Amino acid sequence: MTSPNQCSRKIPRELGYRMPAEWELHEAIWLSWPHDPSTFTSGIKRVEKTYVQIVKYLHKDEQVNLFVKGDLMKQKVTALLSQGNVDLSRVKFFKFDYADVWIRDYGPIFVRNNKDLAMVHWEFNSWGQKYEEMLKDAEIPQVINEQMGLTCFEPGIVLEGGSIDVNGKGTLLTTEQCLLNKNRNPCLLKEEIETYLEDYLGASCIIWLHCGIAGDDTDGHVDDLARFVNPTTVVCAFEESDDENSKALKQNYQTLCNSIDQDGKKLNIVKLPMPGNVEYKNNRLPASYTNFYIGNKTVLVPTYRSENDKAALAILQELFPTRKVVGVDCIDLICGFGAIHCISQQQPKSKA
Repeated sequence: MTSPNQCSRKIPRELGYRMPAEWELHEAIWLSWPHDPSTFTSGIKRVEKTYVQIVKYLHKDEQVNLFVKGDLMKQKVTALLSQGNVDLSRVKFFKFDYADVWIRDYGPIFVRNNKDLAMVHWEFNSWGQKYEEMLKDAEIPQVINEQMGLTCFEPGIVLEGGSIDVNGKGTLLTTEQCLLNKNRNPCLLKEEIETYLEDYLGASCIIWLHCGIAGDDTDGHVDDLARFVNPTTVVCAFEESDDENSKALKQNYQTLCNSIDQDGKKLNIVKLPMPGNVEYKNNRLPASYTNFYIGNKTVLVPTYRSENDKAALAILQELFPTRKVVGVDCIDLICGFGAIHCISQQQPKSKA
C-alpha cells in the first residue's frame, strides 16, 4: 500500500476498492460556493439562497466541506449560513481560487475497500475543452487530498462524476454520447473505457445509455437521465408529451428495460416525469428530476415550478421510504446548466 497522499501504481480493483452507491453512509458532502455571475445569469444572490437551503437540509446528518475562494468570501458565506440557522460547527471551509461550482465533475471520486477510503483523480478537461477558464478546477482533487492524505489513484483519462452512476454492487450506468465522445478520450475504444471503469470503480456490468437531454452542455451526463435508488431499481427520466427529449428518453428507457445487472437479473425500472421545457431567455435548460442528491437522511430533489414537481417528489418518496424527500427550487441554479447532483460530491464513511 502506498503512503497517504501518494499516487498508487496499483489499480483499485487489485486492492479491493469499489465506488460505493450514493445511499451508503456518508462522512461529508463537498460543495463549492457560487460566485460567477456569468454562470448564474439570473443572479448570484438567488443561487446563494439555494445553497443555504441545501446546506441547511444536509448539515445535521453529514459534514459540509465547503470551498470558498478566500477570507472575504468565507466571511460572507459564514454570515449567510448563520442567518439561515446553520450550525457552523458542521461546516468546514477550504480555500482555493476555483473557477466554478461543478465539483461532481472536477472533484475526486471516492472509493472504499474493507479497510480504507481512497480517491480516484480523473482528468478534467472542462467537458471537452468547452470552457478554458474552468480548466484550473482540475486541481481540486489534489487540493482536497493535501488535507485528507488518502491513497490516490490516477487513471490518466478524462471522466466526470456526473457521467456515471453505480449501485455499489458492480453495475454502472453511463452514456455513449459522453464517454465515447471524441472530445474526451479520442484514442480509447469502448472496450478500453470499460476496462478503466472496471479497474478504478469496481464495475463488472456496464449499461450504456444513448444520449442526453436538450440543453445539456456536458454531452449527455447520466445523472440527468437515470439513477439507481437501490441495488435493483433505477429511476429513468421519461417524457410522455411530444417534446424534443421524448425520443431519446424513450430509447434510454427501453435500453434499461432490456438490461441486466451484475448478477444477470433484470432491473426494476421506474419512470420519472420530466418538468417540461424550462427556459431562461429563450434558451432550453437541462432540467431533470434525476439530478437529486441522496443524503444520509434526506434526498434533495431539484424542482422547477412545474406541474410535475409534486408527482416526481411523490415517486421518489415512495422509493426512499427511510429518508425524507425534499424539493429544492432550482430555477436559478439550473440557469448555470446544472442542479443539485452536479454541484455536490459525497464522501463515504471510511468503513461501511
